Amino acid sequence: WDFYFQIFPETIKAPQVVVFLRHLRRHLPGPLTIIWDGLGAHRSRLVRDFVAEQQGAIQLEFLPAYAPELNPVEYIWGYCKQHELPNFCPKTFAQLGWAARNALRRMRCRRPLVESFWKQAELF
Repeated sequence: WDFYFQIFPETIKAPQVVVFLRHLRRHLPGPLTIIWDGLGAHRSRLVRDFVAEQQGAIQLEFLPAYAPELNPVEYIWGYCKQHELPNFCPKTFAQLGWAARNALRRMRCRRPLVESFWKQAELF
């Protein structure tokens, strides 16, 4: 029930997606099933080529278009914004990144909370 994340200071594009997938492969040795929304970078040639190089170790499943209610990540960020960081006013991106990382780490330790996001998305 753990979840993995990386925070990037720029817009997420295909190279950042591949960096994240490499990170996952290093930390999770078995086969992976990745559930993704419709971000264009997720469907890019660079990402498809990287996944193909993994020879079946990564399987991709895509959520339907325009269905944020099916995406548990939407609930993670919603909770983070409403309960972990509601009155936080960072002066720099570094401060925001630090606070967001710490909030996400705290959330990872709360298994019932993470399970509730999957249940709300009707994926559990």
